[in-house]
Amino acid sequence: MPVLFFDRYLPDEFRDLVEGRALVVGPDDDDLAQADAVVAGMRIWDAAAIAKGRRLRVISRTGVGYDTVDVEAATAAGITVCYAPQAPTVSTAEHTIALLMAVTKGLGAARARAQQGLPGGPATALELDGRVLGLLGFGRIARRVAGVGASFGMTIIAHDPLLPASAGSPEPATMVPFDELWTKSDVISLHAPATPATRHVVNERTLAMMQRGTYLVNCARGALVDQNALLNALDSGHLAGAGLDVTEPEPLPAGHPLLEHPRALVTPHIASSTAAGRRRLYEHAIHHALATLAGTPTSVVPEQC
Repeated sequence: MPVLFFDRYLPDEFRDLVEGRALVVGPDDDDLAQADAVVAGMRIWDAAAIAKGRRLRVISRTGVGYDTVDVEAATAAGITVCYAPQAPTVSTAEHTIALLMAVTKGLGAARARAQQGLPGGPATALELDGRVLGLLGFGRIARRVAGVGASFGMTIIAHDPLLPASAGSPEPATMVPFDELWTKSDVISLHAPATPATRHVVNERTLAMMQRGTYLVNCARGALVDQNALLNALDSGHLAGAGLDVTEPEPLPAGHPLLEHPRALVTPHIASSTAAGRRRLYEHAIHHALATLAGTPTSVVPEQC
C-alpha cells in the first residue's frame, strides 16, 4: 500500500478518502523517508525539503497554486508535481464576490459606525449595475466571478495572456489589452498565478493607470500586489478600497497597516475554506497522488507536461 505524507494533519473527517487505499504519515519530517508521495498544503517544498524524501515520486498540491513547490528541483529528482485546479473554483469565486460586495458597499466602515451607535454616513457605496468589472486572468474562478458580475448588470472585461487569440472573447467577457484593463475598470479582480512575470503586477504604474475611486480584489496570490504601493493608493484615496484574501507575507503581522486601514478588508487566505471546498481539495490531491503512483499521471503541472 502506498505511503502518503501529509505536511499538515489530515482532518479526521477526511480519513475516509484514504482508508484502504494508502497509509498516512506526517507531518513530522522524520516520516518523509518512508513516503511515496506528498499531499502538500502551503508548506514550502524547496530542494532541501524534497531531498528528505528519498522514496518520493509525487508531490500533489491541495490547491490550484503550486508556487510553494520548486518544480525544477522536483523534476530533477524524478518527482511528478500535481495540482488541483478544479477543487477551489466554487468556494474561491464565492469569496471573491463576498469581498467585492463588502468593499464596494463599505460594509467595514458601516459596521464600525453601527458599533459606535452612529447613524449612516455619506452615500459612498458603489452601485455595481452599469459598472465595469475587470478580471486579470480568465480561468475557471474568474469565469464564475464574471457570470455573477454580469448578473449584477456589470460589463465584464478581462486580460489573460495565456488565452489563445483564436479563443476570441468568451462570454460574458470582452478580452482587452493589458493597459486597457486598468484604465477602463471600476473594480479589478485578480485571478493570475504567481510567477516572475506577474510578481507585483499591481504596482505604482498600474495603480496610477486606474481611475480614481477604483476597487481592487485579490483572492489569487499575495505576490501579485506591491503592498507599499497599494497602501499609498489607499491612503491618498486614489484607490477607493481593497479586499484581500491573500497577502505577502501570510499571515500579516499584528498591527500591519493593511489590517487596520479603513479602506481595506483582509481575510486570512480562507477563500477555499468552505466545508465542501476543503474536502474537494483533499479529495482531488489524494486522487492525483494515487493515480500518478499507479502509473496514470493526472493533473500534472504545466511545466512538466
